[in-house]
Amino acid sequence: MKIILTLLWLVSSVNAQQGRRQWSEAEVLDVHRSAILIDTHNDVTSATVAGLDLGKRRAEGHTDLPRLREGGVGAVFFAVFVAGSYVEGNRSARRALEMIDTVRHDIVGRYPDAFELAVTADQILEVRKRGKIAALMGIEGGHAIEDSLRLLRDFYALGVRYMTLTHSNSNNWAGSSGELNAPGLTNFGKEVIREMNRLGMMVDISHVSDKTFWDVLETSQAPVFASHSSCRAISPIPRNMSDEMIQALARKNGVIQINFGCEFVNADSAKSSPMFDPAMREKMSKVMAEMKDKSPEERRAAMRKLYGEARPRVRAKLADVVAHIDHVVRIAGVDYVGIGSDFDGVGCVPEGLDDVSKFPNLTRALLEKGYSAEQIRKIYGGNLMRVMREVEKTAQRMKARSD
Repeated sequence: MKIILTLLWLVSSVNAQQGRRQWSEAEVLDVHRSAILIDTHNDVTSATVAGLDLGKRRAEGHTDLPRLREGGVGAVFFAVFVAGSYVEGNRSARRALEMIDTVRHDIVGRYPDAFELAVTADQILEVRKRGKIAALMGIEGGHAIEDSLRLLRDFYALGVRYMTLTHSNSNNWAGSSGELNAPGLTNFGKEVIREMNRLGMMVDISHVSDKTFWDVLETSQAPVFASHSSCRAISPIPRNMSDEMIQALARKNGVIQINFGCEFVNADSAKSSPMFDPAMREKMSKVMAEMKDKSPEERRAAMRKLYGEARPRVRAKLADVVAHIDHVVRIAGVDYVGIGSDFDGVGCVPEGLDDVSKFPNLTRALLEKGYSAEQIRKIYGGNLMRVMREVEKTAQRMKARSD
């Protein structure tokens, strides 16, 4: 199968090279607007929950309403991010509720003419027809459910449609890629996957350990996806996926949503990142220990200060993101790749993809690489919509069997 996919990719690549041409701005925008661009991971919620007005253009950060419109974004999965520090004192569920509220109140509620909450694939289409941006939610960090299937069901009822099983920390039932030799799923972890299948909540394997990934694929009855990961073959960091993992994900009919973070898409960026500098990691550990009784906001401010003192990092380029898309297409197929930018969740993004307004630059780059409008529509949203629909159908079948 891999040999056939590689041959098909090589043939299409040769044809694309032969047929390559210049694209006008109008042609690029026509293709861009024909797609429903779904970004499956945006962390601006960590700012809106602290008071940011998303409706106003801002000089810093990656996301605001004016730039979302300029970028032609059709739908955003806003991250319901719960930092691992909230595990202390059993505050994770409360933080998840605050993050859900910032999507429902500070984004959708504050700007109802621009955003509308969506919880199904069909609703994304309906919101698009009304000229609005579909707002969806994904929990980042399975510790948010505090080991309770009841809380998982509550979060689903509030509109959450995916859950990243771990963040950088392992929890009581799933191992994280952020920890060496992390375990896989426990028996309870497998119950979580089955309940997510029954509810119709997508299982997100970004951030999980390799062992957890394989356990999830064996357990889940529905396709699973990576909401914001890239290819380990190009940038070999633990958060990225190996070719074997990507191909297994594709066989399950899932999708990998490419993360734009510099470290994720460029190996030299990863090598120069503060996160991979032993001296900087030692400083971070020391500061975190000193601030263990401080609020998560104060801890993040301290981290930002440390990052400002770090050595200069190599910045990735737009072509690096295209290379990751190409790689997935070559080893698995065009039906198994999408976009999960991690905007406002990463400190460095590629030149040419500086914020959400720059998505048309990616469209141009893909067209110039030889991708067709139909293929771009799949990458931008069609593939993710397929996964959502299959997850929804799996839930319907499971509920019908239990009736």
